[in-house]
Amino acid sequence: QVQLVESGGGLVQAGGSLRLSCAASGRTFSNYAMGWFRQAPGKEREFVAAITWRGTSTDYADSVKGRFTISRDNAKNTMYLQMNSLKPEDTAVYYCAGEQQRGWRTSRRLTEYDYWGQGTQVTVSS
Repeated sequence: QVQLVESGGGLVQAGGSLRLSCAASGRTFSNYAMGWFRQAPGKEREFVAAITWRGTSTDYADSVKGRFTISRDNAKNTMYLQMNSLKPEDTAVYYCAGEQQRGWRTSRRLTEYDYWGQGTQVTVSS
């Protein structure tokens, strides 16, 4: 079992940057595909980005492509989301998630993820 803890959220002006981290407990982090999702008030949780277990393949939602970068450091059991050129519509609670069944490929589907963090708030002011 893996426990996930996000950090790095905060308040930033439009056009600014933040880097989110997702620290994982357990020895099997490198076997998991990982993803970032977000949920804005009154909206459903949506896919942001995903990365395979070795970090060799990534996937991004169209809304963040070219602005966000997902990465991982398996030696540190940590995943990251570098967010640049932030927009007010990026405001949401950001969650990291781990998927243990098919770590070799990315997934955009919430239901395929087995473990979730508690979330970190990102607020972008205009």
